[in-house]
Amino acid sequence: MAKKVRAAVIGVGIGKYHLEGYQSHPDSEVVALVDLREDALQAAACKYGVANAFTNHREMLKMKEVDCVSVCVPNKFHMPLVMDCLKAGKHVLTEKPLARNAAEGQKMVDAAKAARKLLMIQFNNRFRPESQLLKSYIDAGELGDIYFARCGWLRRNGIPGWGNWFTTKDLAGGGPLIDLAVHMLDLTMWFMGNPQPETVLASTYSVFGPKMEALGPWGTPNPKGVYDVEDMAVAMIKFANGATIALEASWASRCKREWVYSTLMGKQAGASLERVFEVDGIDNTSVDTLELYTQRFGQPVNQSLIFPADEAMGRHSAVMHFVDSIVSGKQPISPGTDGLRIMKILDAAYKSAQTGKAVTIK
Repeated sequence: MAKKVRAAVIGVGIGKYHLEGYQSHPDSEVVALVDLREDALQAAACKYGVANAFTNHREMLKMKEVDCVSVCVPNKFHMPLVMDCLKAGKHVLTEKPLARNAAEGQKMVDAAKAARKLLMIQFNNRFRPESQLLKSYIDAGELGDIYFARCGWLRRNGIPGWGNWFTTKDLAGGGPLIDLAVHMLDLTMWFMGNPQPETVLASTYSVFGPKMEALGPWGTPNPKGVYDVEDMAVAMIKFANGATIALEASWASRCKREWVYSTLMGKQAGASLERVFEVDGIDNTSVDTLELYTQRFGQPVNQSLIFPADEAMGRHSAVMHFVDSIVSGKQPISPGTDGLRIMKILDAAYKSAQTGKAVTIK
């Protein structure tokens, strides 16, 4: 390469993983940071040695040196920031979900196509070592056609930042369905080859949030704030190829502990990828497992697969893949169109929960 890929990061909270990902790649560097919080902005700039720091993203976009931008802000601001970055001629990596709804997501995908720039979604779970290992088995035909899957992310006490943007529908678009389920739904659909969704039947529940119960360790609660989203959602999704996914997610539910999972049932074999927490909460010890389920000589065989640990949970690897995609000029494995497909499912799920009827995705 004649020069490194030069990146900017908007939002230095979850954006720290993007910073570290860019700085871990030999062909990229971070040249600018943006955040509305001056203290957090300057602290990050000092810690990571970034020379340019802005509280206005439009000032950053005037920098010709910037090749790509990571957007790491509340969901409401994904679309306007991504659109501005694309119009300025920058490739964009945005945190999940793509947007608050499919209408916003469609505008973003169309803008990327018009600008002839890459738009990638930070679906970091695709890049975890265990996910990559399982995908290699699937691609090799070990599971055969996957016709049914169960996936989800359940928390017992995990409502984030009660009263702040996570629990405000206008800012987030929804609750755990758009926050947590989006991860495992995308991962499971990726395992299944991204089949075309047809119908969704869903229910949502708001039981503990309105009472300010089951709060998680993330963010600072604001008792004067808003809680107008669900704290649990369940859905059944049917696809054009006949496959089905049963999905569930909760910030708050009377389950045993936090549990993250994707269980696949194929015509040749099954598989289960799980993360079980010893105690509920993000800072507690978790156990990750990956198992295959087959038959041999007429008897069931369970096989545990070994994989390396990744403390960044695939976040660094996803950013490095984004850089590789820019360098090669190839589409990333999690393009904006994949994020749009997920948004259409989530829109249908929320509509189904509201109407009590199955919703067809057009």
